[in-house]
Amino acid sequence: MTRFAIAVPGVLAMSCGLACAQLALPGAAAPTPPGAPVDAPAARKSEKSTADFASGAAAVVGRPLRLNGNQGRLLFSGRGKVLRIDKFSLPGEVISDPSRKCLIDIVGEAPIETKSLGRPDGLERYEAEIPACLFSFDLLDGAVLVPAQNAACVFKAADCQASPSGLWGPEEANLEGDAKSIERRRALAETAAAGFLRTLEARLKGRPEAADVAREQSDFAARRDDVCRDYEKEAAHGYCASRMAQSRAALLRARIDALERRPAAQD
Repeated sequence: MTRFAIAVPGVLAMSCGLACAQLALPGAAAPTPPGAPVDAPAARKSEKSTADFASGAAAVVGRPLRLNGNQGRLLFSGRGKVLRIDKFSLPGEVISDPSRKCLIDIVGEAPIETKSLGRPDGLERYEAEIPACLFSFDLLDGAVLVPAQNAACVFKAADCQASPSGLWGPEEANLEGDAKSIERRRALAETAAAGFLRTLEARLKGRPEAADVAREQSDFAARRDDVCRDYEKEAAHGYCASRMAQSRAALLRARIDALERRPAAQD
């Protein structure tokens, strides 16, 4: 196997079967020293008993997350509304040879700060301002959902392009034996979402917005399938589908709340 290294300011690209690259940023986390202990998964959260499916930063802090449960690495730290990225590895493909895979490690002297964007769609949303890869993400229970990007993140010096889009969650090994609990959470979310949808449809009856809600509802299943089809062993545990159901319930609840905040004259 031919090995090579390309050194440019802030970037080191190296071929190692799976092509690797490292991007150093001011304000990003330093790489873990060899032999350092691996972060232990946080204790499993208790079952939700309410219809509020919006999670805060505590739901992801200290939990190693992987794209589709099997690629890259995303690790957060923080407290309250403050959320920082301690580790971020982004899988992608080699620009000059798309048949080959690459991995970008984004590292630095300190954690990457993120910016809170509130709850525009019912979930806590944050934005990470990373050079060549600005993206936002929504917080779920033990996972983050990155919406589809308009364009890939391109790291020309490393000959690698990648996209953070998708569900970043736990590895399949951490979900073994939890399928029943995951299914209960999904059922709770889907029941709540169905109730929220009925309420929303009743409130919007006869209004132009009703058509938008109907179209959005019909598109949800396809979007869920697009996000979840590549999640590691999804058919065995249904983790991704359960988190997508939670995101749907949170979104519909937010739509109802927005209607209730409207001045009476607009109703």
